[in-house]
Amino acid sequence: MENKDDLYPMRHSLAHIMAAAIRRQHEEVKLGIGPVVEHGFYYDIDLDNKKLSETDFPAIEEEMRKIISEDQPFERNMKSIEEAVNWSKESNQPYKEELLNDLKRAGTTVAKDLSPDEFGTITEGNTLVDEVSFYTNGDFTDLCRGPHVSSTKKVGAFKLMRIAGAYWRSKEGNPQMQRIYGVAFATQKELEEYMSMLEEAKKRDHRKLGQELDLFIFSEMVGSGLPLFTPRGTVLREELTAFSNELRQSKGFSKVWVPHMTKSDLYKASGHWDKFGDELFLVKSQETSDELVLKPMNCPHHTRIYASKQRSYRDLPIRYLETTTIYRDEKTGELGGLNRVRSATQDDSHVFCRPDQIEDEIRSLLESARELYEAVGMSLRVRLSYRDESNAYLGSEELWQRAQQQLKSAVESNSLEYFEMNGEAAFYGPKIDFMVTDAIGREHQLATVQLDFVQPERFGLFYIDTDGSEQQPVMIHCALLGSIERFLSVYIEHTAGKFPVWVAPEQVRVASVNQEEKTLEFVAEILSKAQKLGLRIGCDNNNESVGKKIRLAENMKVPYTIVIGEKEIETGEVTPRIRKDMEVQSPSSISIDNFFQTVANEAKSRVSKSSL
Repeated sequence: MENKDDLYPMRHSLAHIMAAAIRRQHEEVKLGIGPVVEHGFYYDIDLDNKKLSETDFPAIEEEMRKIISEDQPFERNMKSIEEAVNWSKESNQPYKEELLNDLKRAGTTVAKDLSPDEFGTITEGNTLVDEVSFYTNGDFTDLCRGPHVSSTKKVGAFKLMRIAGAYWRSKEGNPQMQRIYGVAFATQKELEEYMSMLEEAKKRDHRKLGQELDLFIFSEMVGSGLPLFTPRGTVLREELTAFSNELRQSKGFSKVWVPHMTKSDLYKASGHWDKFGDELFLVKSQETSDELVLKPMNCPHHTRIYASKQRSYRDLPIRYLETTTIYRDEKTGELGGLNRVRSATQDDSHVFCRPDQIEDEIRSLLESARELYEAVGMSLRVRLSYRDESNAYLGSEELWQRAQQQLKSAVESNSLEYFEMNGEAAFYGPKIDFMVTDAIGREHQLATVQLDFVQPERFGLFYIDTDGSEQQPVMIHCALLGSIERFLSVYIEHTAGKFPVWVAPEQVRVASVNQEEKTLEFVAEILSKAQKLGLRIGCDNNNESVGKKIRLAENMKVPYTIVIGEKEIETGEVTPRIRKDMEVQSPSSISIDNFFQTVANEAKSRVSKSSL
């Protein structure tokens, strides 16, 4: 796994080198910002009415290599805010001028809201910015906080990747700029490995496979970000949901159900109205004047169930689970396949417990997470997100320290790989983020265990302690899969659509050699046997060659295909064709009954390989 801290100065320097190269080719270019992003960098540029395309990349890359070969040192210098504003005017850089004027007017608070990668030294407190830093390489100077490598020759291997439109400062109504993305690595070998990974990722794109394997669709008549799952895709959803529910119910969770809309009062009380106001779908009643919204999360509803009667310390922990759909009005430009949708289904869990019960509850949830991710074949590590030394958190520091230690102990007791991040906690509690690595080495955050000291306080939740006093419970939020839609976007690509038997939409396909009455009757008989065992079995009785039927089954990535002809009818045995990723050795002939029973056992055991 790459060390992002080591690569940051190199990638940041390449953003400047790219901007310098573009300015050599287009003196009129107006520059926005050029930060580092995962695996690389980008720069926002404005060329008035001139549009660049990927066909311009070779020329830009060639100019970048010239700048690199010139071994230009990166030199830092400071300017007062007034000098910096004058520089932006003289250089005809209106976007830099706007940023500098904002810094001049508002000081530190606004400066942090702009771009952490593009600003210089800022005086702390409420005073105005006194001075900012610039970096110069050759004849190119840019407003920048840094850091950079010592000279242009110290950068590694790079490649420009794509160009996209981006509103200045991400605000609609502002000018639309051209954002040019590049990737960069320390060595040419690492770059080539990354490019190979991207090629493999294209083949595994869940949107492409979703169409090819008939899993889900989108309809303009339904709306953007609102996926529709076919019968085959619904199998995936239901099998994964059933597994998640099974794991949680074995740990003492009870199912609850809440409606998909609520009065806005609930979210105003919880604080989510202020936080998610722009993302709420508002619902209008024709019967009452109630202000209603579609739910963007479930936790406030679950607090109402907890609060419906008095609780004793003996009753805790109380554990609720609900797999249900939430709704958020995501920006159209940020929607993408199943990765980000407007209707997301969560395998949501909430625990109400005493502070001394936190570690046991977290440990139990992590046991379930580990079992789930082992079953789906993805390696799991966790990020422990703690508070920092600031005063931006609610709850006593003593409670935080004790909770953070309990999170860490629970992770260690599950022998999970972990890393710690200070300052990444939510203001209402520390959390554990599930980080999974897919088959081609990409890491994804899929779900979270979150401690919450705030919701119980806002809703006045309590339990009666041993001394008769009212005490506030701790609330634990957890989802094992997270958003099922987002999980499926990762899982489809991880498996390349080659799902193990237990979750495969079609576990077995029967291909008939001919369409004779005897053959069709026998096929109908064995289909009935398979269905009684709970197998998902398909049948191809079309008037096509056996070879074509087998290829069609392979294209749909069906785990097992059996051919039924005269020989199979006489012997009652088949020689299953096993999908290559599952096969341990070449299968021999097996009775149809034993074959179906073996497949049913594999599905029940949630194994990923064939046991034939």
